[in-house]
Parts: sequence; structure tokens; C-alpha cells
Amino acid sequence: MGAASWMALRGEPEKAALFADVTSRAGVGFVNQSNPTPRKYLIESMTGGAAVFDYDGDGWLDIFLVNGAALRDPMAAGAQPDKSEPRFWNRLYRNNGNGTFTDVTRKAGVRGRGYGMGAIAADYDNDGHTDLYVTNLNGNLLYHNNGDGTFREVAAEAGVGASGWSAGALFIDYDRDGRLDLFVSRYVKWDFSMDIWCGERKAGHRAYCHPDQFQPVTHLLFHNEGNGRFRDVSAESHITRFPGKGLGVAMEDFDRDGWPDIFVANDSVPQQLFRNRGDGAFEEVALDKGAAYDSDGRSFSGMGTDFADYDNDGWPDLLADALATQRYSIFRNTKGAFDYVSDASGVGSASMLHSGWGLKFFDYDNDGWKDIFVGQGHVMDNIQLTEPHLRYLEPPLLLRNGRGKFVDVSGEAGPAFRTPRAARGVAFGDLNNDGWLDVVMNCNNEPAVILENQRVGGNHWVMVDTVGTRGNRDGIGARVRVVGESGGEQYATVSTASSYLSSNDKRAHFGLGRSNRVKLLEITWPSGKVQRMEDLAGDRVIRIQEP
Repeated sequence: MGAASWMALRGEPEKAALFADVTSRAGVGFVNQSNPTPRKYLIESMTGGAAVFDYDGDGWLDIFLVNGAALRDPMAAGAQPDKSEPRFWNRLYRNNGNGTFTDVTRKAGVRGRGYGMGAIAADYDNDGHTDLYVTNLNGNLLYHNNGDGTFREVAAEAGVGASGWSAGALFIDYDRDGRLDLFVSRYVKWDFSMDIWCGERKAGHRAYCHPDQFQPVTHLLFHNEGNGRFRDVSAESHITRFPGKGLGVAMEDFDRDGWPDIFVANDSVPQQLFRNRGDGAFEEVALDKGAAYDSDGRSFSGMGTDFADYDNDGWPDLLADALATQRYSIFRNTKGAFDYVSDASGVGSASMLHSGWGLKFFDYDNDGWKDIFVGQGHVMDNIQLTEPHLRYLEPPLLLRNGRGKFVDVSGEAGPAFRTPRAARGVAFGDLNNDGWLDVVMNCNNEPAVILENQRVGGNHWVMVDTVGTRGNRDGIGARVRVVGESGGEQYATVSTASSYLSSNDKRAHFGLGRSNRVKLLEITWPSGKVQRMEDLAGDRVIRIQEP
């Protein structure tokens, strides 16, 4: 039943919804199991990520959802969360190409182990099959894609198992040698022995502890040595000089010097911008470049993040959400320096009482301007006991971009935007290959949600699927420039990373508005090669191989 018919049955005016909840129809019955305990272990509030990627190479995006694990009350010293029960497995759903999905977790061999956090997908060994990295508490997983519908877990032999509380991750060819390297954000120094009482003792209201109770930790960078092996270069790249409390991560070339940079959304400490020096090392420049604090000079609870050019000026901007009363942050890039423009852009007022997790700049209506989606919900499941004006469960937020100014259009987005949830990881991609971007939300201790774009407005589009030859096969790091028939320009850098602990469709998507042709398509590959094509038809996926 269409969205308009559904509204008519309820006696509401018939108006096409922007998105429809198709989870049940799609056959995705995943329910995240954070396994909350009276102890309020901090890890319970933070899982889990989502990923959309084509694992079997059939041209359709599949869905991977990260899960928690069984916890005891209390957890004994040295004990590990138990993932053996099927309800705690991570899940992989194969896209059948007809709007439905099939659970292939057991066959694919990706049920996981330990307490899961996030996921990132890319072809790290350039063999033409997309691989999957899963972040956990105390040991991550690297699933090598065998190319036959199955995966082999190789984290230990590849050298990327890591330790501590890993959170976000991204594949990035930081030295442009043609092999994808791996960056991992870590959250805080924490384990189950840190059983601190937080909350109001007199009232007996125990709560999840604020991250201020725990020390920051260093992030990790692994260099791809080839032959399936990585080397930990966190120290020599200077990444370990800058500990943080990292969650969401994203990559872009913010200063357009040809070297990809990394942004880390940090929780309640300054945000981090790692500038790639081009010599194998990074420098942390968020404060110097104006991206560390909000306009009042305060840190905020950075959760999800994205790095994209929302105002079409050719310079990638930053987006990071936060907890209620802090506002979501937009940092506008002006030739390599950032200005905090949340209030001027309309994002500040729209987000003041909301708490955000997975998010992205994405052009949901294909008008050529990147809009914003945010999966929402407070971190404290009992927040209303102490702050009655706030809510733990919240519906998602949809902000439409009107040439650099954002307006809340959640009210017309459909019933799914009136349903409160505890969203965490959100992944974005075109699940049905119709050119209109869809959304997958993993919700903490709740069912996952698939939101299908209802193609309201009839605009045109183009997607660019890059295939590297001299560089990495995915083309990650390639800069794509599209010039429409009217002369308007748009830009995107190929990446699967952004949001909160999640992985997105790697195909670069562009709305074309009323025009169905592309005047110019230009790709600057990580190798430095520039490729140009003129007068291309829209409303299709253009697969482009690096010369």
C-alpha cells in the first residue's frame, strides 16, 4: 500500500510521503540486542552500526547489521560478552533484487564474536570482492570476501585485530600507493571492571556514565603492506600523539592539496581533524582550522559525522551531531578553514532539543543540493527522570537544503518520521537501484528500520561507480565533479565511511534537478590522473574505469 493510500485510510489529507518504512515487506527481522543490565555498563548504550555494500557482486546493495552480546550482572573480571546465541549474531541480508532480502549470515560466515560496535566495507586487497571490517570491544574482525558468497575472518593474520574499545573505522589510501589502509577510532579506556555508579544515588536512579569519567585513548592507523597484511603505523604517522574519545569518522581532502584527510567526531572533548602531510604523517589541526569547538568555544558530544560539500562551492564541509541542548554542528569550509554556521544555516534551531547518531549529507530529492538525515535518540534510557523536557526515544530528523539554508521537513517525510526510536548506526545507499537514496537504521535494543525513498518530485540523477586500476580498485579517494546543463557544479569524494560507525554505498550520487543530462563529468583519481567526459545522459549508474 502506498504512503498516500495509508494516510487516506487514517482520514488524513493525501500527500505523498518522502519515505516509507518497508522493513516488514523487505523481510528484515533484525532486532539489536544491547542486552542492558542494571549495572548500566557504558557499552550497552553505544551499539551498533550498519553497512550497505554489494558483497556478492550482483549489482544490488546488501545489508549488514552489527549486534551486541550477552552480558552478565555483574561481569566477572576477565569475562567476555557471549555471542553464541543466534539472537546476538551480527546479520547479513542478501538483496534479492525485488524489494526483499534473505538472511545469509550462517552461510556467509559473518555472525561475529564479542560485543559489536561498527562496520566498514571496501575491497582492501583489490581482488574485485568487497570485504568487511567489524569493530568490537576487545578485538576487531576482518572478513575477507572469498568471492563465492562466503567470508573468511583474517584479522589476526592481517594484523588489524586491535585492542580496547574500537568504534568507527574507514578505509583510506592515505599514502596513495594503490592499497587501502585502515583507520580506527577508539572511544575511551574502559572495561567491565570500571563499574562506576553514575546517576542519583538518593533517588536510586543509576545512569550510564558520562565519558568524562573515563580517560581518552589513541586512535589506530594500519598501513596496507599488500599480500593481505597490514602494519600498525599509529606511532610513526603521529596519530598516537593525539588521543581522543572517537566515534564517527569521515574522510575528505579538506584543503584540496591532493592528500585525503580524516575527521573524528569526539564525545565531549574537542573534535579532531587530521591533516595528511603527504609524507606518511598527520597533524591534528581542528583548533587551528576552526573545527574543534562550537561557536561558544565549547566541546560537544560528537557522535556521527559526515564530510561533504553541502553548498556546492567545491570545498568539503563538516557535519557532526551531538546530544540535546548542544545543537548539531555544521562547519562551512572556506578555502581550507572552517566557520561554525549551525545557527545561520538553520541546523542549530532545528536540532536544539534532539540527540543525534547516524547522519549524512545526502540529496534525498535529487534537486542538486545535499540535504541532512539524522537518526536520533538520547544516550540515557532514563533521561526523562532528570530532564523531563527531553526524550530517550526520538523520531528521525530530515532537513531539506535550500541552497545552503536548511528547513525541517520531517513532518512531511512520512509515518516513520513520527515514530520514536533509539537510532544508532545509519547507512545510506540506493537499495533498489532507482537513483533515489534509501536509509537503513540500526536501533539500540530495537528492530532495525529500512526507509525507502518514495521518489517525490520527479527529479533526475546520476551515480558514478568508480573502478580504480593504478589506484585502489574501489576508487576510494577519487574526487568527482559534475557540471549540469545549467552550469551548476557539484562535488563528491568516493568513500564508504561517515555517519555513526557505519558504511555507505560507495557510488557517488548526484541529483540533477529537472535536467536529465550531464554537461561534464570529471574524475581526479588518487593516482593524479584526471579523466573527463562530456554530454552524458542522466538517470543511470555510470561505471567508470580509471585509464
